[in-house]
Amino acid sequence: MTPDAPAKAERWTAQWKELYEEVINTGLCTGCAGCVVTCPHDVIGYEHEEGKYKPFHIEEELGLDNCLHGEKGCTTCTRACPRFRTWESSANKHLFGRDREDDEMAGIWEQLLLTRATDKTQLEKGQDGGFVTAMLSWLMDNNYIEGALVSGVEDDDRWKAKPVLVQTKEEVLATAGSRYTYCANPLALPEAKEKGLTKLALVGMGCQVSSPPVMWDRKAGKVSKPFQFNIGLLCSKTFDDAIFPELFEAKYGLKKQDMVKMNIKGAFQIWMNDGSFHEIDLKECHQWTREGCKSCPDFAAEHADISTGGIGKDNSWTLTIVRTKLGVEVIERMIKEGVIESKPAQEDEVAMKLLRTLSIVSRRRWPDWAETTVKVGTPALKKKAPAPDAAPADVPAADATPTAETKPAE
Repeated sequence: MTPDAPAKAERWTAQWKELYEEVINTGLCTGCAGCVVTCPHDVIGYEHEEGKYKPFHIEEELGLDNCLHGEKGCTTCTRACPRFRTWESSANKHLFGRDREDDEMAGIWEQLLLTRATDKTQLEKGQDGGFVTAMLSWLMDNNYIEGALVSGVEDDDRWKAKPVLVQTKEEVLATAGSRYTYCANPLALPEAKEKGLTKLALVGMGCQVSSPPVMWDRKAGKVSKPFQFNIGLLCSKTFDDAIFPELFEAKYGLKKQDMVKMNIKGAFQIWMNDGSFHEIDLKECHQWTREGCKSCPDFAAEHADISTGGIGKDNSWTLTIVRTKLGVEVIERMIKEGVIESKPAQEDEVAMKLLRTLSIVSRRRWPDWAETTVKVGTPALKKKAPAPDAAPADVPAADATPTAETKPAE
């Protein structure tokens, strides 16, 4: 008896029309710009400014919600989208050969470390240990990449983020540090293509670094080839630019142009030119949360080669989640060569607890009506016993109540 032939993979037909209906129009879109930079026909636009940060179709023939090229069979935008249908499973299976287990709230990983740069300049200018700054420089020195897509700033505003291509150590240092407003770093890809670069690192939040492996799994074509290394930044949310004039300046008199550094360690921390230091309760900042972050389930940048963030008790170390075989190769070489120093992340109980806590909190934001596998294994909310004569209320489980928030590491 002849064995049955293996079933053919179902033909991918989803195009802009489905992307608009299922992701953009429902609020799942994070504004990562993956669909924009991979569109082979350049018909998807993007406005990198407050209140927008979303792709839109620029052809007029079929309206904003449909695409002439899509009607003719182009499906690149949906193949590149890290929030379209079974995106998490697609990326997991491509990178790791399996889906995550129920208890892997922060995604799949090989090693958990605390790291920091040994170079004093990188350590000083970088955020929480300067690890990303050190890694980008090392990747360039060792021919893994020719450049990196990162977050830079406008010439006249050191806190207004913009997508930037960096190709030298000096450029890497110039873009080091955290900004807490959104930056769609993949938008620097066209510049890299114009320069003929074929080996790039992408530095971005989870919503951005999930796009390349999703493209690879869905066979989006040559558009995904330049992404050789993926660096993820742990991130629970970003804020609209209006937080600077409407909260920091209006209430506390802290002018954007006088700020030297900022961080988030249980509170929004701001250092000023005059040497003063200020902490603002994160609850005051919530109303400026960027719209695209409100449904994002990926705190831990689970589809990067290496994910990093400053959620530990010590500002001079970076929590480093090494996920892929390529990530292990890079981190072990860097340690051996003395470019970074490291220690087991388990030595920092605060970081370990927050990694799980904030990963769970983020997964709970994913809507119940959307792709169900994203929330698999997420602990259910526990009901608090009501006080006498009080109505019952749902409260977070003990292991899912955040005591701090985190942000892009660099």
